[in-house]
Amino acid sequence: MTSPRPAVLFDIDGTLLDTNYFHAVSWWYALREAGEDIPMARIHPLIGMGSDQLLTELLGEEREGLSELHSKYYKPYKKDLHAFPKAADLLSAVGKRGVQVVLATSSKEEDLDQLLEALGPEEGVIDEIVHGDMVGSSKPAPDIFAVALERLELAPEQTMVVGDTRWDIEAAAKCGLDVVAVLTGGSTRQDLTDAGAVAVYEDAADLLANLDDSPLSRLLE
Repeated sequence: MTSPRPAVLFDIDGTLLDTNYFHAVSWWYALREAGEDIPMARIHPLIGMGSDQLLTELLGEEREGLSELHSKYYKPYKKDLHAFPKAADLLSAVGKRGVQVVLATSSKEEDLDQLLEALGPEEGVIDEIVHGDMVGSSKPAPDIFAVALERLELAPEQTMVVGDTRWDIEAAAKCGLDVVAVLTGGSTRQDLTDAGAVAVYEDAADLLANLDDSPLSRLLE
C-alpha cells in the first residue's frame, strides 16, 4: 500500500539554509589541525557527502577524530544559520497544494532544533523529518531517501527531491527519484545538469516563483 499523498523530499544544507561554505571552512580547519593541508577548492565540491565518504575521498580513509574536529569548528557558525529567501514560503506553497513536505537531511538529530529555528517554517507544514541518525550510510548512498520512502509508504513515481549537490542527485537516482536542483550550494548549473537534475533553479525563491511550471507541478493538486 502506498500513501495517498505524494511528497517532496527537501535537503536542508545548501538548499534551504546557507550553510555549505561554513561546512567547507570547518573541514579546512579540522584537516589543518590534523596536519593535512588540503585547499578549500577540493573540499567544497564534496560538501553534501557524509563525513565518512568526504574524508575517504580526500584522505583515502575515514580518520578517527576528524568529524569531531569539524563539529568543533562548525559550532561557532551555528549562531549565523540563515535561510535562503523564500525557503520557508516554498515549503508552505508545496504543503498547501496537497503534497507532503519532508525534510531529508544528513544532519544529526541534535542539530534539528537550530536548523528549524533558522528555517522558520510555517507551523504544521512539515510532515516528516528524516535525519542522519536514522540511516546507516550517508549520501551519495541512497539511505536517507530510502528511509523516507519506507516511513511514508511512498512510491518513487509519487515522490521528488529538491537538493543542491550531485550527491543529492546520485543518492536519489538509486531510489528512482528525480531531483529538482538549486544553485545555492555552490555547484554549477552544468555540474547539476550533468549529474542528472531534471531542472535547475537559482534558489528557493526562483523555484517558488516558477513552481507551477516546474517538474514538481506533476505532484501538485
